[in-house]
Amino acid sequence: MSDTAWGADRQAFRALHEGGLRFRVLALDYDGTIARGGTLHPDVKAALAEVRAAGIATLLVTGRRLDDLRTVAGDLGFADAVVGECGAVVLYPDSGRSFVLSSPPSPALLDDLHRLGIPAVAGQSVIEAEASFAPAILDLIRQRELPLAIVFNRSRLMVLPQSVSKATGLREALTTLRLSAHNAIGIGDAENDHALLEACQVGVAVAWGSPALKAAADEVLDGTGPADVATYIRRAVAQPRLPKVLGDRRKVPIGSDGEPVYLPVRGWNLLVTGESGSGKSWVTGLVAEQAILARYSVCVVDPEGDYAPLENLPGVTVLGHDGPPTLREVERALQYPDVSVVVDLSAMTRDDRLAYVPSLLKALASARRRLGFPHRIIVDEAHYFLDQPEAVELLDLELASYTLTTYNMARLDPRILYATDAIIVTRQSDPAEAAALMAVAGVAEDQERWRATLAGLAMDEAVLVTMVGPVPGQMRRFRTASRLTAHVRHRHKYSDIPVAAKDAFVFTRKGVPTGPAPRTLAEFSVALGVCPLDVVEDHRRRHDFSRWIANVFRDRALAARVFALEGEHQGGEAPGFATELARAVVERYVLPDPSPRPATALVPAE
Repeated sequence: MSDTAWGADRQAFRALHEGGLRFRVLALDYDGTIARGGTLHPDVKAALAEVRAAGIATLLVTGRRLDDLRTVAGDLGFADAVVGECGAVVLYPDSGRSFVLSSPPSPALLDDLHRLGIPAVAGQSVIEAEASFAPAILDLIRQRELPLAIVFNRSRLMVLPQSVSKATGLREALTTLRLSAHNAIGIGDAENDHALLEACQVGVAVAWGSPALKAAADEVLDGTGPADVATYIRRAVAQPRLPKVLGDRRKVPIGSDGEPVYLPVRGWNLLVTGESGSGKSWVTGLVAEQAILARYSVCVVDPEGDYAPLENLPGVTVLGHDGPPTLREVERALQYPDVSVVVDLSAMTRDDRLAYVPSLLKALASARRRLGFPHRIIVDEAHYFLDQPEAVELLDLELASYTLTTYNMARLDPRILYATDAIIVTRQSDPAEAAALMAVAGVAEDQERWRATLAGLAMDEAVLVTMVGPVPGQMRRFRTASRLTAHVRHRHKYSDIPVAAKDAFVFTRKGVPTGPAPRTLAEFSVALGVCPLDVVEDHRRRHDFSRWIANVFRDRALAARVFALEGEHQGGEAPGFATELARAVVERYVLPDPSPRPATALVPAE
């Protein structure tokens, strides 16, 4: 395909598939945004009914006290949840249950206000007063050394515990409703709405609101009043994804070239490619780690067991340690928006993986449509699963947030490459792969410089190529950021790459080292065949072999199998045990596949 044809096809594809996260939550301020003079605008109320009928949750996030809000708004059943008192109280109208999330008003401060003649109203946590009294109230807080803060809302102020904001109350309500702020649009008008807009994936300020809020917002809603909010809401609910905004503040750091290098999280399909052993899985793990730390829900399809260390991050669970998880188990784990899942397929045969992954990708796409998450789906060794014409049907490209990792990008279906927004390239010296990359990026000139740059990348370097923005198709060479979690090499490398000396298996007799101290699994398998039987028996009885495999190689599936073998061979059956143990290790790690590699087989690349 010519560069011109490629570019035309790509533009046509992207016109149909401009990606973004799914719109699942609408969070609204009350006064000044959807209400005037305390009265909810009738057109807004009608629009909210349409929003809820479309399956989008509606949350009212206000500084008002609940009793005051009921007085002006009447029945609050038009919302799925109400966050009151600037985040201190949450009400679920359908059940009538409400919860106070912070401490009650300070009696000492209330006494001081009364003594000084400052009119104030206390809620379940908030103290309200006129904004003009702020200097006097602040002085009282300082004198009393109280852990309180003042939040302004036009002509009024609210005194709240320092940890309370509209964002904290919103997140509490979303957690209860199993929803994510990353699928939310937040709309507000005043000073106390900064935290609301910051918490939501898309923060919208109304044009008639605070200039400071408009400057901080992702988008400014044109108009003059609540009726224009109703129009905006109807327009937003008519499309499945969050509105595309400029200057997306949701980005994660991936490295530096003297200046920080970031990637947006939402609405980007990312391809990570490079030659075998160049560190592309390490970079993919970095992208996953950063998204998880930013509280996005991530699902990693992990054929080789590389991403298990992500389990050390908050909210991450690994499925597949003891065999492949069912699709139902994966779906059940991903019912919560603050949970990320690594689907470890390393215990499966290659053929089983090839049969399993298409069904898994369909299930993940369905979950994204239904729930709005996982927000990012990562597929390692993508060329084995996405090289057929039907592969594009496995992905939800309309709601782009895929990261695909491959050493052979030319094998991916072209329509998937059309939908790629950015490519991270680790070292690549293969001319054919470099040519495929340049074709996707639309590079017509300077090809020799591209080849030299890609082939000369160090292990801690990569190139970022973006296909969107004012200057698409340019290289940006950078040093990759450090990671919090360790990187696991592909399992088959452990057959001949030694672990650290301190992690070697030391055969001992009565506590005294005897024989070799293998540092690779190949050496370990050989050592089992020559080790004295009484030594093997002592280690078997203490479960030393399964403990070593679990602690050093973190392979729980093999460790569980070896633990069972250690328990089965009681009563001096050391010869049979040593043979079965060596066979278990060889089958999983050491023996190469003697048959020719079929084009669709899952053969480890690194």
